[in-house]
Amino acid sequence: MNVQVTREGNEATLHITAPAADVNKGFKQAVAKIANEVKIPGFRKGKAPRQIIEMHYGKDSVKQEAFEIVANKAYSEAVEQEKLVPVSDPKMEKYTFEENKDLDMNLKVTLRPEPELGEYKGLHVDKKEIKVTDEDVDNDVNELRNRHAKMVAAPADAIIEKGDFAVIDFAGTVDGEPFSGGEGKGYPLEVGSGSFIPGFEDQLIGLKKGDATDVDVTFPETYFVKELAGKEAVFKVNIQEVKHKELPELTDEYVAANTDVKTVADLKAEYRKQMETAAAEDTKNMYEKDLVDTAVKNAKFEIPGVMIEDKISQMIEEMKLSLESRKMSLEAYLQYTGMDMAKLREAQKPRAEEAVRTDLVLDAIAKKENIQVDMKDVDAEIKAIADQHGASVQDVKSIIQGNNTMGLLLANILRRKAAHVIIDSAK
Repeated sequence: MNVQVTREGNEATLHITAPAADVNKGFKQAVAKIANEVKIPGFRKGKAPRQIIEMHYGKDSVKQEAFEIVANKAYSEAVEQEKLVPVSDPKMEKYTFEENKDLDMNLKVTLRPEPELGEYKGLHVDKKEIKVTDEDVDNDVNELRNRHAKMVAAPADAIIEKGDFAVIDFAGTVDGEPFSGGEGKGYPLEVGSGSFIPGFEDQLIGLKKGDATDVDVTFPETYFVKELAGKEAVFKVNIQEVKHKELPELTDEYVAANTDVKTVADLKAEYRKQMETAAAEDTKNMYEKDLVDTAVKNAKFEIPGVMIEDKISQMIEEMKLSLESRKMSLEAYLQYTGMDMAKLREAQKPRAEEAVRTDLVLDAIAKKENIQVDMKDVDAEIKAIADQHGASVQDVKSIIQGNNTMGLLLANILRRKAAHVIIDSAK
């Protein structure tokens, strides 16, 4: 077999010729395959001669089957011979295929890019320290108090402010017509929560019990009910009652009754400790990501569009599985967010491109540094996954084998090792 490869960027044209002997062998294999798959009266399965098979199914059917056998084998051998890494299915440009003659065909295929690495060792990036302030601690403490808050009726002349609850009756219309879901009575709305249509809650500020008003809003273009998306609406609103949120007093007694510590000082100290631990981890993660991002930016290459599209498909599949674990379908999610599949794919594109670009650079570094993955690395990774999900090591191994994802696991380990070449050598 003879192979000639012409490359233009990430696109390659393969001119492949296979000898007539391979072609003739392919015809024999095609006849045998068809004979074993079909039942012809008067013949046992697999025993019908070629002439009979061609009479029943046509010479063109046999020829097409033979071509697929020979062409697929030739393509696979050509890719292996030339050490090519395709990221797309081959597209046939032209071919000549006749029995007793050499196969001659031209294929086009997109290849995995080979990044031209820039500097990736000895890099320097500023470490963005995340500081925990007294205000941060107080906010977390107030979150606790908010969970135990009581709603108390405000004085009759109290006006609505952000954070208050307005108990309202409302009835909405679009073009003067009521719509499904546009009416409610005695609804407790937290003003400023953003739970209603943008602009609705702001128009209640300054009102008091007994007031009535018209609230003019426009449904977002991405509203999950397509019939209402982008439409102007008017809501007639009556304020039944105004309620203030009353937080429990922050005392040692309150803390002791509702937490695992005894005093306010202990609670704040514990919250600060937890927040500083999380901040230190976030600082470390951001620093390491910035280093890897810098190495990626220093590399030169173009990403084939098919790789980005494949990554988007993978991300959406992961999203689907995540949603299903929370008893929600992808279809319901799209309806809720007001997106269709095209918009969802477009929204995922920047993140997908970043992920592909990073993977390719880390793979190139791993190759250049001759990084290897051994069984010790694999065992450690599987144990980490098991610990994270509260599963047994054997269960994780079974899932990996069942899903045929060992290759992905090995790739992730390899890339993590490559990332540490960047991180550990940083200045």
